[in-house]
Amino acid sequence: MKQKDYALILVIVFFSGIISFFISGKIFVTPDNRQQKVQTVDVIDSSFQKPSEKYFNKDSVNPAQLVQIGDNNNQNPFNATKQ
Repeated sequence: MKQKDYALILVIVFFSGIISFFISGKIFVTPDNRQQKVQTVDVIDSSFQKPSEKYFNKDSVNPAQLVQIGDNNNQNPFNATKQ
C-alpha cells in the first residue's frame, strides 16, 4: 500500500465515525428517553425518636450475646496435635 492509501483509509474512518456518532444519537437516544423521573429524598435532621418499648427494653433478647453450643474445653481448636 502506498502513502496515499493510508491517508485515504484514515479519512474514511474518521468521517464514518463522526457520521455514525450523530446518527446513533438520533436513533437510540430520543428526547423522550433523556428525561428521567426520580424520587426526592426527605431532609435528614439530627433529631432521633426513641424506639418502641415493645421491642427495645431491658428484658428483650440480646442478639450480640455469645452463644456456646455443646461442651468444648479446647482453647486452641486449630492447633491440635491429633485428629
